[in-house]
Amino acid sequence: MPNIPTEDSINVDWFNTCFANAGLHGTISDFDAARVGTGQIGKCVRYSFSFAVRGNLPDSVVGKFPSDDENSRQTGVALLNFLKEVRFYQELQHRVAINTPRCYFADIVDEGPEFFLLLQDLAPAEQGDQLAGCSPMVARAALQELVGLQSAGWCNSSLQELKWLYDADKIALVDTMELYRQTLPGFVERYGPNLAADEVAIIQQVGAAASTPLNAAFPDIFSLVHVDYRLDNLMIRSLGDDTTITAVDWQSLTLGPPMNDVAYFIGAGLEPDVREPVEEELVRGYYQGLIDAGVGDFSWDDCWLGYRRGAFAGFAVTVIASMLVQRTERGDTMFTTMARRHARHAIDLGSAEFLS
Repeated sequence: MPNIPTEDSINVDWFNTCFANAGLHGTISDFDAARVGTGQIGKCVRYSFSFAVRGNLPDSVVGKFPSDDENSRQTGVALLNFLKEVRFYQELQHRVAINTPRCYFADIVDEGPEFFLLLQDLAPAEQGDQLAGCSPMVARAALQELVGLQSAGWCNSSLQELKWLYDADKIALVDTMELYRQTLPGFVERYGPNLAADEVAIIQQVGAAASTPLNAAFPDIFSLVHVDYRLDNLMIRSLGDDTTITAVDWQSLTLGPPMNDVAYFIGAGLEPDVREPVEEELVRGYYQGLIDAGVGDFSWDDCWLGYRRGAFAGFAVTVIASMLVQRTERGDTMFTTMARRHARHAIDLGSAEFLS
């Protein structure tokens, strides 16, 4: 396996060695590089190739490096973001039925920040737009892909043996609610003026509660959860009525309540006026997908209750991440939009009853 490159050190010889190790044949003679994506923890570069021998090499690939921002790099190490994504491609990608990009190279030094991923370029698929939101058609396709992730490891206790995925001892040291409370004042100061009063109120209510779904015990019903399953982390290709979704950004993957991903995606990805008329239908479609995939001992009532509790999953991601990663203009707009949608989602579902 070739060494882990940096954005400055990667070269033609490295690519040729990498592709040969991946079982491909051909010879690259040159490449162009261009930044792509909107990552907060990592940065992505598209490499487009010229060939001495065409063989079966891809026309282009996407490389993922750690962020240039030191705070983001430290966050990625502390939260095991870099390690989780590399290990997903090394150990779990082949075990799940969700669409993911082909991985040509994945390696990391310890827990990071030194790591590198070389992935399939999914163009002409386009990155989803968190700010614009999506249509119900795209939401249905995204939720069916989520079935492919979650059904593969539904209540599979052997996954708890993967310490990089779920280490109960390390998780006990990372108090999500304490982080939420620490970052909440800064979040409200920065983003509160752009939110409605009842939206700010429920965000603060979570911080004031002694018991919330965010600090609940490990659930009896669990699965693999992406944690950040939202439009910016999905590549979407639509041809007529056919929509193909490919999920990327596996740096938060863990084990937990499956409905958190569902509620997070719907709450973050659909404006309230788009969400409300189709919400139950979307969740029922996801639920039927689980049943069709062989998941048992999970009733519709369990599903809907978990969905309502899961409305708070987006609160933790939005409040904590917005205060820990590199601040950008788009990031500010994105976190404001997410806070508004997630708060409105929890209000509409009456989820405050789960706070005490």
